[in-house]
Amino acid sequence: MKTILLEPQERKEKLPGILWIHGGGYMMGMASMVFVSCGKLIAERHGAIVLSPEYALAYKAPYPAALQDCYAVLEYMWDHAEELGIDKDKIIVGGESAGGGLAAALCIYARDMGKIRVAMQLPLYPMLDCFDTESSRNNRGKIWNTRRNHWGWKHYLKDVEGEIPPYASAARESDYSKLPYCYTYVCDGEPFYQETLTYVEDLRRAGVEADVDIYEGDVHAFDMLCPWTRKARMAKEKLCDIYADHIDLI
Repeated sequence: MKTILLEPQERKEKLPGILWIHGGGYMMGMASMVFVSCGKLIAERHGAIVLSPEYALAYKAPYPAALQDCYAVLEYMWDHAEELGIDKDKIIVGGESAGGGLAAALCIYARDMGKIRVAMQLPLYPMLDCFDTESSRNNRGKIWNTRRNHWGWKHYLKDVEGEIPPYASAARESDYSKLPYCYTYVCDGEPFYQETLTYVEDLRRAGVEADVDIYEGDVHAFDMLCPWTRKARMAKEKLCDIYADHIDLI
């Protein structure tokens, strides 16, 4: 599996390791999207080792292929932390959209497997819920909407029979305890607005620290697609500030 590695040219000590997962509704996208992602921005601002996997897309291999691919890279980061120069106490998992959904599911999976300690999760406007929510039902937002959301989930869950596991759709989890700190942001007019807020609320009820910022608009992935806007700049600056504050506490 192709995996992109971003690392600083010079470093004097071990750095946080960030697994950054690209978006695309589980159906599209590529690892090279990391070059315009917040994962790269955080690494440039604060110093980190970033890995971005070319995970299996659902039209070729539905769930659990993408999760297994991402966990394999996370496990590689853990097992090879010394040679990669990664501080094993500072492993972060993040991503945009479907990548955010995979990031959340991966944190649940890693917790349950009991081998890898994820210190922080950054699932931005994540694709978490395979069922319609108040905001994803009848949504006509720009870039992503109800029709496309149904299309993505239909293909991703093609081989799932019976009850949908939380490793496929993190919103199906019933126990959010012992998960890592979470920060996210989302627009109030896009499909994933409600499931993002619900995820943060579920984490908080389980005693997990979680924060969310809400921005006005209906453009999904606004920070990547409209980076010149004040809203996008604010969102990314806040993300970097939150990251810096919390990575120092770990």
